[in-house]
Amino acid sequence: MDSRDLRDLVAFEAEGPARADVLESTHLWSELVCLDRNQQYGPLQDPDTDALFLVVAGEIVVQVERGRKRLKQWGDVLSPAGDEVTLTNASSDPSVILVVTAPPPTPHAVTG
Repeated sequence: MDSRDLRDLVAFEAEGPARADVLESTHLWSELVCLDRNQQYGPLQDPDTDALFLVVAGEIVVQVERGRKRLKQWGDVLSPAGDEVTLTNASSDPSVILVVTAPPPTPHAVTG
């Protein structure tokens, strides 16, 4: 059984989003994305992978295709395979997002 303390992965970079792999198997993949003020992650798109975005800390705006949703801590959104997703920090505080995909992203996935 693999386990991690996500607090050990939280880090912020002035140049852009900080990303850290969490856990991965043949059927599932996860990473932690840390967004500082005025940072954005995406657009992301994978034709073969569903993705769950869970706000661990802070507040973000998630844009999935043409829909937008503001999420606070513990809020989540599911993005079906093929949808384009962009995550934007929506406050003056840092934000931390857990991203879980199934199956793991494919090498040809479009990421930004």
